[in-house]
Amino acid sequence: MIHTPFKIDPQLEKSSLLVQDLPLSQLRLKNDCRFPWVVLIPRRPQLTEVFDLALEDQRQLWSEIISVAQHMHDIFQAHKMNIETLGNKVRQLHIHIIARYENDGAWPNSVLNHGKSESYLPEEVTKIVQKISSCGSTVSETRPLG
Repeated sequence: MIHTPFKIDPQLEKSSLLVQDLPLSQLRLKNDCRFPWVVLIPRRPQLTEVFDLALEDQRQLWSEIISVAQHMHDIFQAHKMNIETLGNKVRQLHIHIIARYENDGAWPNSVLNHGKSESYLPEEVTKIVQKISSCGSTVSETRPLG
């Protein structure tokens, strides 16, 4: 059996910054300061759909999504959390978790492909990564049911 290593799609890597590894996924900050926005990328090779994951990994992914979304909601005091997975441009399985506000520039529409992204300044990156990385302490590995 040939082992295929996990690799991040170049477009995802270029447009985001590593925050930390969670039990299943890599947590990355979308490099767009217009919206508090992270991306979860399961560290499994050649996945395009959630149902491509083993059942245990699906449970773990959902646990990570909920934990990260709750944390983002709390630290950014969001009006609404958007959780999106499309994959039309980047086929690798990845989940967008975005804190939204009724007065943000894209409201009420999706932020995906809304205008031109604006990169964080280097001094902003450190602060926001510290805020977001504290969510890792709230994520745990799921245990099989039964």
